[in-house]
Amino acid sequence: MSRLFGTDGVRGIANTELTPELAFKLGRAAARVLGARIERMQPVVVGRDTRISGTMLEAALTSGITSAGRDVVSIGIVPTAAVAIVTHRTDAAAGCMISASHNPIADNGIKFFGSDGFKLSDETETAIEEAMENDRDPRPTGTDIGVARMALNLGAHYYDALYEHAGDLSGLTVVVDAAFGAAYAIAPYVLKKL
Repeated sequence: MSRLFGTDGVRGIANTELTPELAFKLGRAAARVLGARIERMQPVVVGRDTRISGTMLEAALTSGITSAGRDVVSIGIVPTAAVAIVTHRTDAAAGCMISASHNPIADNGIKFFGSDGFKLSDETETAIEEAMENDRDPRPTGTDIGVARMALNLGAHYYDALYEHAGDLSGLTVVVDAAFGAAYAIAPYVLKKL
């Protein structure tokens, strides 16, 4: 198997290179590898950007994670940093962001964060790739299957982090062009409160 992970997760043209099948396998393998490194059964935080393919990939990724017995908490459309911060501040097992950042609209990607909110090490990414190749683990059944739920309110952890680091904006006029990016909903809300 050639290396899937690049410098910023797994990326490709959505539905041809980064397929739902690949997202499922990535989710399943990542849940097993990252879940084995922590004792508690904490959930995996999943967020996405505004790309059309995001809902398709989120459904497949979530199915893979839950098929490995790990719960998923979806925080909806958020900037990448929100997934990292929410993962860390809620003591989640891991975080996954579905986004291809500035790449063309047809592209998408899946970036993983450890429970500390930081990008995974090369060694951990390699372990996930190996787990994808050797999918011999039993599949949970019944109540051992993971559960997926929405928790849009967890974005408040991201808002709090922004407030903690923002300076005083009084007297300034701030203009934001989110260009259909993931901060389209968060930016106006946060800026009004500063």
